[in-house]
Amino acid sequence: MLKILGRTTSINVRKVLWTVSETQLPFIHEPEWGKELSLKSADYLKLNPNGLVPVLIHDSGVLWESNTICRYLATKAQRVDLLPENPEARADVEKWMDWQATELNSAWRAAFLTLVRNSDSFSQYPELIAKGTHDWNSKMLLLEKALEKNGDFISGQQFTVADITIALSIHRWLLTPITRPETPAIAHYYQKMLARPTAKLYLDPNIA
Repeated sequence: MLKILGRTTSINVRKVLWTVSETQLPFIHEPEWGKELSLKSADYLKLNPNGLVPVLIHDSGVLWESNTICRYLATKAQRVDLLPENPEARADVEKWMDWQATELNSAWRAAFLTLVRNSDSFSQYPELIAKGTHDWNSKMLLLEKALEKNGDFISGQQFTVADITIALSIHRWLLTPITRPETPAIAHYYQKMLARPTAKLYLDPNIA
């Protein structure tokens, strides 16, 4: 039985939970890690020395890094619709997953942590929050153009694990109290994601 460790307030945990729900693989979720149970405990650090969520425990060992876990789950379930076998199609899916984890994540950090998580890390540096908001919106406008070109899904005509990462990122952007540009393609895409039965569990309007 697969076991997923991590609090559901983490976007990376929700990424994994949504993916495993799409695959219909049986799993157990332990949401207390990162809440009641410390990620700095010796027991947890044996699983993930980075002290971060999520962690996936499977029959042969342990995985960390959310995108790696998502790819593993899709492959384990033999869901080539979620992660194609064709090298070019798979690379396009992974391109958007990696873009979300690097470019997009880096852009939102100052604005999101200050305005939503109430972190003190950037609160004394309003210029960094303003720059972060600008950079975040710039990345989302890049996404807007990609969705205008690609159609209903980020990699074309089929829902993939890349859509899970992108939809969760849009969700976070929409719930953060910043000024946002008009993005009709993103709005259409987001509503399409909300229509998926599995998505409703993880695009919670109370959790960014």
